[in-house]
Formats: sequence, structure tokens, C-alpha cells
Amino acid sequence: MSKVKEAIFSTLTSFGVYDPNVACRHLDIYSGSGSIGLESLSRGANSCTFVDLSSECCACIEENLELCKFQPDQGRVVIADALQALREPQSVGIPAGTTFQVVTMGPPYEEIVYADLLEATANSDLLTEDTIVVIEYPVELGCLPHVIPRKDAGALVGVRNRRYGRTVIAMYIVNPTGILPVANSRPEEFVQV
Repeated sequence: MSKVKEAIFSTLTSFGVYDPNVACRHLDIYSGSGSIGLESLSRGANSCTFVDLSSECCACIEENLELCKFQPDQGRVVIADALQALREPQSVGIPAGTTFQVVTMGPPYEEIVYADLLEATANSDLLTEDTIVVIEYPVELGCLPHVIPRKDAGALVGVRNRRYGRTVIAMYIVNPTGILPVANSRPEEFVQV
């Protein structure tokens, strides 16, 4: 897992996410202990909203935020179902109009339907142009699509799809405008891995 985490953050850093002149709001869904969001905060994200259905995990995240001495406004912990948070963010306490520059998801492989997760993510009001979406999935799933259409005629466009043992990490950009010059579309990576 440390190899996977380092690969994710190396790529996000190369995309300029943690540039001090860029305001980065991170949404960490299926947060678990919060290690991904906490790492993002430590690298320079302005804030992170952590979403997990487990109250035990959310309590652990709150404790970790305190232990790491992050300011109270840097971390928000939301106990909620991931799909509900994506589809109806206000219903779980995420303020109206909130958008994120980075969204990470490490779902429990056997407990979700990836088609539902991809649809909810692609059409979420929490995403805006050039939002980077990182999705972890098992190699047994085959391969996620290179382009995920949105209802607004936009799309999530695949820029990375890398295998690390049984784990595959797919990265997408929402309606890419070109402001992330090194985050080019890579359809050749979105084949059976």
C-alpha cells in the first residue's frame, strides 16, 4: 500500500496540485483511517473532507487530525454513504456550491458496484472542470473505461491507469481544459491490465 500511496502522490505533485499558488480542496471518500487525505494535507492541500460510513473510522480520522495538529478548518469528517455524498452532498452536511480539486476513492472492492460509483462520481456537483479523480479498483475487475460520460455532455477523461499487484489506480480529469499540461489523456493505459 505504501508503494501505491507514493505513486498517487508523485503523480498529483507532477500535476501541480500541491503548488503553493494553487488552492487545493481534497475529498477523500471511503476514507478509512484518513491516511490519504492526511497525506494530502501534509503536502499542502488547503483542506480535506473525509467521507466514510463507519463511525469508528470517522472517530479515528478526527483523532488523527488532532494528532497531526491540523487546524480545525482544514479537516471536515462526514459519516455518510459514499454514493449519497456524491449524489446529494448537502444531505450529508457538505455545503452547497462546494467543489473539490482532488477526489480520491479507495472503496471496499467486494462491497460496491463500480458502475454505480462511476456514474455517481461523474455526475456529482462536487466536481468541476479539471477536478482530478483517483479511483482504486481490483485487477480482477478488468479495466475501467478510458472516458466516463457525464449527463452534462462532459466527461471524465482517463490520464493514468496503473497496476500495483492486485490494485489498479485509475486517474481521471473532469472536462479537461488544458491547465494541467502534464495530465494528458492516455487511452493506451486503459486496456486490460
